[in-house]
Amino acid sequence: MAVIRKGQNTALLVVDVQQGVMKNAWDAARVVGNVASAVQQTRASQMPVIWVQHADAELVKDTDEWQWVEQLSPAPGEALVHKQFNSAFEDTSLESQLAALNIAHLVLCGAATNWCIRATAYAALERGYDLTLIEDTHSTVDMPVSSELTIPAVTTAPNAVNSRHNRRINCGESS
Repeated sequence: MAVIRKGQNTALLVVDVQQGVMKNAWDAARVVGNVASAVQQTRASQMPVIWVQHADAELVKDTDEWQWVEQLSPAPGEALVHKQFNSAFEDTSLESQLAALNIAHLVLCGAATNWCIRATAYAALERGYDLTLIEDTHSTVDMPVSSELTIPAVTTAPNAVNSRHNRRINCGESS
């Protein structure tokens, strides 16, 4: 059974906006700019920003690909969570860091929409966190299904984690 969080604070969770993750991502420049805007707005509101950084056999720790994109970096004192699985909650310090900050509401942005964003969003909801997905601050890459079929990223990224249990807000300028 899910737990309803009794905290009263909100945090921005920036997931995997790393060079190797974003280099072939759909609309990466716009998405990174929108993530940077969300980080700036969060800091100006004096809310915590928590950075989640992925490492695995394809995204090796301390390589250029593993580093944050040039436009983004944690400020001194901001929490950093290292992960090896899709969910930012699985086998990490995230939950204890959220508890220490009395966080009940997560605002989620980053990459990849269909992997780490979705897994982290579902894990947050399962743990009773209120969740807001900033719809124009996440991206993914094209997904080859077979030699004849590829699902374009543009059809996946804007439609992540569509659920009645979360809110979607827009960070960038309207078109």
